[in-house]
Amino acid sequence: MAARLREKYDNLKPELQKELDIKNPMQIPAIEKIVISVGAGFAMKDNKLMQNIQQTISTIAGQHASIILAKKSVAGFKVREGMPVGVRVTLRGERMYAFLDRLISIALPRVKDFRGVPRNGFDGRGNYNFGVNEQLIFPEVDYDSIMQIHGMNITIVTTTEDDKEAFTLLQKMGMPFTKGSK
Repeated sequence: MAARLREKYDNLKPELQKELDIKNPMQIPAIEKIVISVGAGFAMKDNKLMQNIQQTISTIAGQHASIILAKKSVAGFKVREGMPVGVRVTLRGERMYAFLDRLISIALPRVKDFRGVPRNGFDGRGNYNFGVNEQLIFPEVDYDSIMQIHGMNITIVTTTEDDKEAFTLLQKMGMPFTKGSK
């Protein structure tokens, strides 16, 4: 079964092509992948906590998350090469659309005093980054099973190189941006 957001995107394609004045339908912006990452330097020495973070992110994403190891030693941060420093998962295809749909329609509205995601999260290459302060906004996370509340960074990678096109794509797909100027 196709994800709801995928069907919405397929219906939006002609509108996007006309609005963005794109001649070739292959150049219509699309979402390529979504990366969910947690910098878990606070859990470097606690293996059980790192496993718990990995399991929580895997539950949220619906796909196995991997533990990221430090590539270099940094004495100032007491990090040695090979130590676990974070958790990351990359979503593509149907899982990506299903996650984005849950994020937009269920998780973000559960944020206390939510006014929208910031408009300034674009990186100049058509990708959008924003952070979530706690993992409890996702309904699939069991409150009793988590050991520590942590945030996460969500990166939405699009096929366009232009921030305005990416903004239009995400806005039309239902991303709740804050009111005001871009």
